[in-house]
Order: sequence, then C-alpha cells, then structure tokens
Amino acid sequence: MIEKIFFTTIAIALFTITFLKLIKKNDTTYIYVLAIEFIGIAINFIELFIKTPFHWSLKLVMYLLSVILPIILFTIEKIKNVELAELIITIAVPILEKMGKRDLSKTMLTNFLNKNQNSYISHKLLAQIYMQEENYDLAVNEYIKTTELGTKNIDDYYKLSIALNKNKQNEEAITILQDIIRNTPENEKVTNLLGEIYFEQERYKEAVSVYMASLRYHPGSFEIYYNLGMAYTMMNDFGRAKEFYEKAAEVNSLAYNAKLNLGQIALIYGDLDEAENYFRESLKQNDLEAGSYYYLSQIALLKGDEDKAKNYMNVAVQLDSKAYKQMQKDPLFTPIKTEVPPPQEVVEEEKQEIKKTLTKKEKNVNKHLSKMCMLVENLSNEDLQVIRKAKEKQIDKEEKQK
Repeated sequence: MIEKIFFTTIAIALFTITFLKLIKKNDTTYIYVLAIEFIGIAINFIELFIKTPFHWSLKLVMYLLSVILPIILFTIEKIKNVELAELIITIAVPILEKMGKRDLSKTMLTNFLNKNQNSYISHKLLAQIYMQEENYDLAVNEYIKTTELGTKNIDDYYKLSIALNKNKQNEEAITILQDIIRNTPENEKVTNLLGEIYFEQERYKEAVSVYMASLRYHPGSFEIYYNLGMAYTMMNDFGRAKEFYEKAAEVNSLAYNAKLNLGQIALIYGDLDEAENYFRESLKQNDLEAGSYYYLSQIALLKGDEDKAKNYMNVAVQLDSKAYKQMQKDPLFTPIKTEVPPPQEVVEEEKQEIKKTLTKKEKNVNKHLSKMCMLVENLSNEDLQVIRKAKEKQIDKEEKQK
C-alpha cells in the first residue's frame, strides 16, 4: 500500500509539472509527454480498481511511462539546457537522416526554427544538411547563426570557414582562420584548411608560411610534410619539395603519392635509377594507380628496353584510358605505340575498384610534375649534367647551412 501511495504521489507530481510546463512555455510537445504519463497513471488506477496485482512486466511499463521517462526527459532538459521540443529534434533528425528522410528532417527543423530562432543545435543540424546538399550559401547563413548563438566554439568558426570556402568566399574564410590561429596556433586542422585555401588560390608562398608555422607544433605530421612538398613543387623548388616528400614518406611508409612525386622529381633531375626505385616503391602501396606504370615505361624506353616499356604501358593503359591518349601524344613512346592496344571497356564493378583516390590538389601537382618530366625528355645529356650539378651544389649548400 505504501508503494502505491508513493508511486501515485510521484506520478501525479510529475504530471502536474508537465502540465505547468505546457502552459508556461506554450509548447504543444509536452502534450505527448502528458499522454504517456496518463497511460502509466491509468494502468495504476486500473490495478487498484480490480484489486488484482498486475504481472511485473506491466508494472515495469507503468513505472516507465509515468515516472522514469518523464524524469529522464526533465533531467536532460536541465543538464543540456534545451527545451523538450529541441531535445526531440536533436534525436529525431539524425535518425531521419539515416533513414534517408532528408526532406522531412529539413521540414521539422525549419518549422521549429520559425518558432525558436535562437536554437543553436537546430541551426547547426540544418547547416550540416545544407553542406551535404552542397547548398553552401544557405549553409553559410546557418553556420553564421551558430557562431552568434554558440559559446564562441572554435569548431563552429572552423565549419563556417569550410562553408565559406566551398561558397567561393575565400577572403572571409581566410580572415576567420587567421583570427583562430592567432589565438590557437597549435590547431592543426585550422592551419591545414588555411594552407589549402592559399593553395587553391595559387598563393604557394603563403601556404608554405602557414605549414611551416604549424610544423613547430606538429613536427611529426605526415600531412604537413606532404603539403609542404606539394607547395614547393608548384613553386618549382624541387629540392625543397623532395626534402619534405622524403620526410612525409618516413612518417608514413604507405604514402603512395609522396613516393610517386619523389620519382617524378628524380626523373626531372635525370636520375633514372632513383626515379625507378621510387616508382617501384609506390606500387607496393597502390598497384592500381596508372601513374607509376606510365613512368616506369618511360624510364624503360630511356634505358633502351622496349619490351619492358611495352609491358608497363599495357598495365597503365588498362588502369587508366588517359594513359593511352598521353602516350600517343608523347614522341618518346613512338617505338611502342603500335604495340600497345587501346584500352578495353571496363565493367562498372572494375571501374569502382580502380577508382582514383587522389584529391584534386594531388592531381594538379602530379600534372605539373608530369609537364616538367616531358620537358626533361627533350634535354640533351649535357643539359642533364648541368641539372645534376646544380642539384648537387644545392645539397652541399644546405648541408653547410645545417
């Protein structure tokens, strides 16, 4: 009997609190909570009326609906400092997204924001949806609101910068990122994004400056070393580029593209043996990329081995049809052009398997190095000797400075 009195008191008290919240906040979401509590209380009164104890499982449902669930909801409201409707939105939207119900989740968010413009979490969720839809202009607007409503969270400003960058508002993104770095220079993801934007704008010296500053706080970062290698590549400073690609490869021995770039730089300097070693190393990490096979074919021809060159080129062409077109344009491959068949049609599953994994930036760097390699093909042995000597002098100079 004591248990019944205690339960009834707590359940009615929670029901009253819920009703008062409904009146005070004018939030119809609480009606659903009231309905749930009412069902639990009704089960209790039915048990009292029929004077027969219910099975423990039904009692558990009774306690869950009228006491446990309301207490949990009110506690989360208090701890997270969110309204019930906002709490439900926070739970429901990710579930709807996973179910593929994006339109419904957007409708739910916009309807809620029409009544609650100051909901930080709702603006954030809506911004994430717009980013996924590549609607960057609306994403920028939502992220701006999160920075105004939030607690000056760096992550909010970082995500705003990403949206601004995607929306071609690079100067605004740069200003925000520079402000963050002034306060938190050790933040690697922020400095990497700033360097990325400079790189996109072909402001390679500024990108190098950003990466170098970040290197003080992250001396073992593969990404920073690799980004420095790419930036110096685009500046045609191949000596420095090689230095950082090598450091990147030391940090991550599985870095396919770093070794591919090292092979390209060695080819530019006319060091065929070193280039060949790097291209072979790159294939140990990724044997489905056509680039290394193409360059190995090039080296084989420069060394006078047409059979090996043909074999390498056949693999390159089957992996990437562009290799065939590139070979046809390059006079160096004249001896094997007629012996390499055009690429075969590849079924969709195989296309997915050999799908390129390189970023746009990496492809641009590879393309730049490829052009330089084609220029080297036309140089005489005397020209290559001059390049090698210049390279040796640069290395000696750097060692003396150390």
